[in-house]
Amino acid sequence: MTYFRAASYWSVLFYPLHFLPNFICFFVLILIAGCASRHATADRQPVPSAASPATTESTKRSSDAQPGPTPANSPARPAPRRGKSSPSPAPEGYLEEGNASWYGVPFNGRRASNGEIYDMYKLTAAHRTLPFETMVRVTNLNNGKATIVRITDRGPFVENRIIDLSLAAAREIESIGPGVVPVRVEVLTPGIDPTGGFFTVQVGAFRDQANAQRLRDRLNLSYSPIFIQQYDSPDGTFYRVRVGKITGEDAARQFGEQLRGREGFTPFVVRLDEGAPRGGN
Repeated sequence: MTYFRAASYWSVLFYPLHFLPNFICFFVLILIAGCASRHATADRQPVPSAASPATTESTKRSSDAQPGPTPANSPARPAPRRGKSSPSPAPEGYLEEGNASWYGVPFNGRRASNGEIYDMYKLTAAHRTLPFETMVRVTNLNNGKATIVRITDRGPFVENRIIDLSLAAAREIESIGPGVVPVRVEVLTPGIDPTGGFFTVQVGAFRDQANAQRLRDRLNLSYSPIFIQQYDSPDGTFYRVRVGKITGEDAARQFGEQLRGREGFTPFVVRLDEGAPRGGN
């Protein structure tokens, strides 16, 4: 009886030890599985997202293109709500996106801004800021058709348009019917700086010269220089009021936006072609 009690006592005391090896093995298996899980997570690399490419390609003005500027506007497609940032001199391939119109009669046979007679059957165009003789490719973004034109004139002086094509150029990109189409304008002429030089901001055009003079006199209190340019259009003589002589197109566009905010103008940034005949459409 004493032996049985002793045996029972020691059996109870050491009974859990029979299961200890199994418990240790179970604990070791859990530990190994946990380590394997952590290694698998650490070795997993993030998958690149298609919405976040490693490199992006910017287009200008454009703009606004856009542009541009960039800026007026990639502005840029140019910006130009324009939004462009080009080195000096800017490389060929500078471009902007915006709307193109075209002009023919009654401008045909009249003097263009660069001094030559406008011929609507030649591949030319009017642009407010690109230097004369610049060759540009104009692509109709609705159908992909393109034409190459030479800048000979200033214009268009209509908001939300960046270039005015000759009749011949409009035919090549099939924009005569629609009248106004979205385009991409790409500079092809090498070695020019499209954004360098002097620019001014046109703030009004009047048939009555006295109205132009009154606006000039009012603005003279705050801005300088201010000048009036006479333009003999097919619809009669207009007097254009222009403010400033500003170095660089980007600075001119910033000044134009200041005039818009302070005075309520619809500004047009225009390259200053000193010594060239007065014109534009």
